[in-house]
Amino acid sequence: MPKPGRVFIYGQPVDARKSYDGLYALARNEMKQDPLSGHLFCFINRRANQIKVLWWDRSGFCVWSKRLEVGRFVSDWGQICSSETDWTHLKLLLEGVEPKSFRKRYSRLPAT
Repeated sequence: MPKPGRVFIYGQPVDARKSYDGLYALARNEMKQDPLSGHLFCFINRRANQIKVLWWDRSGFCVWSKRLEVGRFVSDWGQICSSETDWTHLKLLLEGVEPKSFRKRYSRLPAT
């Protein structure tokens, strides 16, 4: 899969049973984006333990799905809204990491 230019995350819970046509309709009608653009469209279920990604690869749609065995992709739906993000944020999301809760592994010592 080539690295996409843009990544869109849908900000409401989605029925995890949706597939190509249902996700296409959400991207087109709710997100007001063109699913044929080659961008990635991410949808998370209500329990926030499953994510589906819709992508057009010039010959058809691809749907990737990931289910976390432990943890959640989203800790609070009240703070989530539909938004555009980048490839790095998507990779972190797929690993179950919420960027807002990042902590630095080390702190720099002042130069002497």
